[in-house]
Amino acid sequence: MTRTVLITGATGTVSTALMGRLQGADADLRALVRDPAKADAARAAGAEVVAGDLGRPDTLGPAMEGVQDVWLLVPNGPRAPEHSMNALWAARRAGAERVVRLSAVGAAHDAPTRSGRLHALSDAETQASGLEWTVLRPMWFMDNLLGEAAEVRASGGFGMDMGQGRLGMVAAEDVAGCAARVLADPPGVHAGRTYTLTGPESLSLAEAAERMGQALGRPVAYRPVSPADKRAALLAVGADEWIADMVGEYSAAFARGWGDFTTRDAERLLGRAPQGVADFARAHAAAFTG
Repeated sequence: MTRTVLITGATGTVSTALMGRLQGADADLRALVRDPAKADAARAAGAEVVAGDLGRPDTLGPAMEGVQDVWLLVPNGPRAPEHSMNALWAARRAGAERVVRLSAVGAAHDAPTRSGRLHALSDAETQASGLEWTVLRPMWFMDNLLGEAAEVRASGGFGMDMGQGRLGMVAAEDVAGCAARVLADPPGVHAGRTYTLTGPESLSLAEAAERMGQALGRPVAYRPVSPADKRAALLAVGADEWIADMVGEYSAAFARGWGDFTTRDAERLLGRAPQGVADFARAHAAAFTG
C-alpha cells in the first residue's frame, strides 16, 4: 500500500537528499514549505508542494490530511520545541501513524548545548505522542566543512574553534539515506528506536584536513582559532547571535572530546559503511578547489 509522507524542512540539505532517496519508493511525497516559490528541488523529486509554517499551527491541518508518515525536521532556534509540538499536534489530529524525527547527537536534559537540551524536550514529546516514532540523532555534519570551502580555496586551509577534539562526523547524505531506510521499511520495523548516526571514524579536524588534502591532491591545513574569533566570523556572515552561540557551545563540547565516538547505526541502516571525510571531499571537490 502506498503511504503518503510529509517532508518538513523540505528546502534544507537533509530533507532534499531524503526526497531524492525516496523517489521510486512506494511513497507519495508531500513537501511542507513556507514559500512554494523556493521548492524547485522538492518538485524535481516528484513531491507535491504544500504551503505551511511550523510556527503557525493553523496552517498545518490541510498539509497533514491523508498523511501516514511525517519526517519531522525543525530548524535550530529557541522556538524549535514549539515547532515540533505544532507538527505533532497537527499529525495526531489528522490521523497520521508514524513520525521519524531528526534530533541531534547527545540530546539530553543535561546536554552541554542549549540545542541538545531543546532537542531532548522534543524527543520526549515525540516519544509520548501516541504515534509510532523513530528518532535519528546525527553527529556533527561533514557538510559544515563546506562552509569553510572559500577559505580552503583561498588559503589552503580553514580555521575552527574545536581545538584538537575528535568527533565521529557524518555526511548529511548518509543521514538522509538512513531516514529513507526507516521510512521505506514497513511500520513497526523501527518503532521505538533511537539511532545515533556517525561516520566510520572519529577524527580531529587536523586529521580531517589531512584526509581532505589526500583526496583533493593538495594540502589542506586546519588552524585552531579562538571561540571569540569564530563567533565574530559567524556574525560577520549573517548568523544571528543565538545560532552563533549555539555553534560555540557545540565547538566547546567537541573540543573537550564530547563527540569522540562512533556507532554502527548508520552502517546497519545503510547496508554499507558510511562515507568518510576523504569520500566527502572527493564528492565535493569542486567546492573545495574551485
